[in-house]
Amino acid sequence: MRSALVNESSDMVQQHPNYVVRITGDDEIGQKEIDNFIDVEERFPVIATTSKLLTTGVDTKMVKLVVLDANIGSMTEFKQIIGRGTRIREEEGKVFFSIMDFRKATNLFADPDFDGPPIQIYEPGPDEDPVPPDEPIDGGDNPSPPPRPTLPPIDEDQEVSKYYVNDVPVSVVNERVQYYGPDGKLITESLIDYTRKNIRNQFSTLDAFLAQWNKTEKKLVIIDELAENGVLWEALREETKKDLDPFDLVCHIAFDQPPLTRKERAMEVRKRNYFGKYGEEARKVLEALLDKYENEGIVSIESNEVLRVQPLNEIGTPVQIVKTFGKKEDFEKALQELENEIYNVA
Repeated sequence: MRSALVNESSDMVQQHPNYVVRITGDDEIGQKEIDNFIDVEERFPVIATTSKLLTTGVDTKMVKLVVLDANIGSMTEFKQIIGRGTRIREEEGKVFFSIMDFRKATNLFADPDFDGPPIQIYEPGPDEDPVPPDEPIDGGDNPSPPPRPTLPPIDEDQEVSKYYVNDVPVSVVNERVQYYGPDGKLITESLIDYTRKNIRNQFSTLDAFLAQWNKTEKKLVIIDELAENGVLWEALREETKKDLDPFDLVCHIAFDQPPLTRKERAMEVRKRNYFGKYGEEARKVLEALLDKYENEGIVSIESNEVLRVQPLNEIGTPVQIVKTFGKKEDFEKALQELENEIYNVA
């Protein structure tokens, strides 16, 4: 393993001979480098190949990538290895670590024995603080560990679309990401397969979903029900990397329908000149609602506060806006027709 890594990192090894080292019990050179490897201030070695180094209590504080290429049958050994990566050093920029697993050892995360029963259960009374007080662990003098540091903000506009290895473009053939479901269990299948199964447990066919969607006045009801049954909306949006409405996520993932982004749906409504039957002021309101849907989604225009926030509050007060349609029932009917137009192509 070390020889292969040296060959692949020959440019770095030429500059720094100890860039990759083997640290095992019978390797004298590696044994001399172990202190450097665990020292926070030392830059080299960067990579260590080993068999049991991470299970022998060596405090490798700055390990950011744990690569598993051995079968691990022992839960204790697995916890010891993973524990080396959990050493957080926020001041040095280490606030997370990654696991690269070639042997499916991380399936042990799903084992009920991984966490085991809680050491202590805190059940506050009606007048007590819901956050448990800091108490010594195991009755000793050591206080509870400090809370985990806050992760740095994520730039949501940053999207990695290409990868290069030695200046050669490559693509990801397969990727598995693990999630915790609403029941607290680890999801080890692909997110798409997991979501499709959960949606079809509730809606066996596309027609059944469309019927329920069309007759439900507040779409948030369906969205929340699906979330309670294991649909992880935010993770799905990251997975698809498209600005899709929950409606299109369901139709696409569970029933293999071609999805439309919110922008595409809004453009279809504008092309049909649906607003032509309304007066000028009413058109302004509906166009503003359509813009809000395009930017924020269907839930935003169904909110009771939608008339009090931008861009609607720039048109007039809620009472003035409703009066442009006549009565409150007329405004609600117009809003329902707008939603029907948004999903018309379905």
